[in-house]
Amino acid sequence: MTTRSSRNTARVTVRSDARRNRERLLAAARAVFAEHGIDAPMATVARRAGVGAATLYRHFPTREALVRGAFARQMETCGRALGDALAADDPWTGLTHLVETVCALQREERGFPAAFLDAFPETREEHARSREQAERDVTALVRRAQESGALRPDFHPSDLVVALVAHCGLVAALPDDPRASRRLVAYLLQSFRAAPPTAPLPPPSGLTLRGLPLTPEGGGSRTPRRS
Repeated sequence: MTTRSSRNTARVTVRSDARRNRERLLAAARAVFAEHGIDAPMATVARRAGVGAATLYRHFPTREALVRGAFARQMETCGRALGDALAADDPWTGLTHLVETVCALQREERGFPAAFLDAFPETREEHARSREQAERDVTALVRRAQESGALRPDFHPSDLVVALVAHCGLVAALPDDPRASRRLVAYLLQSFRAAPPTAPLPPPSGLTLRGLPLTPEGGGSRTPRRS
């Protein structure tokens, strides 16, 4: 191997390592911000990503840069899910993929998007434009799924919003119960179908009526009890 090719290989390796570190930092930031809020220590993000503080600050010199990068990655994930849904040959498969992806993000991110918009209000206009385009795309996807006969004819795009709001409430009440989330999503998707469901539901949650999350008048919440 020549000296020049060795140097080229070394540069490629360095760039690959840098990309992997950046991806790990963004994934760690999203998890940490979801758990502890966007004011969580930067050192916590570095530890979660398994890198040193110097690597973190080399990629994201400020907290604002890291928070913006984490939120941008969430928006990219949503946009990619919607694009994949629209490109799917089977519109029902596309709609299912979209709902499952967004609900998975709700489980992972919890209150991070709202906290981001509160911290950076100047992004609200751009976020609103993105949502307007997403609404048009969802409407087109719903129409295609109805024309295919898979989606019930009385389904309205606003029903999807209601479903996502309901799931968001479940995640807020039961942040550590992914089984409840997956089962609710399956129920929702089955209720959207024009034909009776054929696939079994995911395993049920262990939640009981005795452990129903309640919000006392004094604030706070009770830890759900599971059987």
